[in-house]
Order: sequence, then C-alpha cells, then structure tokens
Amino acid sequence: MSEVPLYVPVREGAFSMSLRLFRTDSGRRTAAAFSSPMRLTRVLGAGQRWIRLTEPALRRMIEDLDVTGIVIDPAGTTAHHKSPQAA
Repeated sequence: MSEVPLYVPVREGAFSMSLRLFRTDSGRRTAAAFSSPMRLTRVLGAGQRWIRLTEPALRRMIEDLDVTGIVIDPAGTTAHHKSPQAA
C-alpha cells in the first residue's frame, strides 16, 4: 500500500535543502504540509520550493526537533501570497 504524498515547503541553500518550519498563533514551531502543489502555491506563492514526502517520513524528520506537529493544508492568507509566520 502506498502512502499519500505530501508537498512540504523547504528552504534551499547553496548545498542542501531544509524543512521550512512555521509558528502557530501561540508561538510554537510546527511543520506545514500540503495535499497538492496547487494548495501550497496558493498559500506560500509560486516561488516556494517544495519536496514530496509521506507523512511518516516527515514525522521522522521532525521527531528530534522542538516541533509541535504537522499542519496539513494550513489556510494561511491569500492576500499578496503572504505566508504563515516563518520559524
């Protein structure tokens, strides 16, 4: 059985990529993931880089970080493609 893919925003450096983390309204760090590239683009803009991961893979990547959890398809705001508060 195949896992449902998630589209996860990343930051691209000169030699590597890292997960882009965000903050909840209460200030806690969280990972964001989207069910489609279109949903990710709608919230974060066309220039946002992403990678495809399964939920278990993303959970393993954040398990040793001080991250509250994963928010799937966060609404954000669509005005001017303003993104959720980056961590």
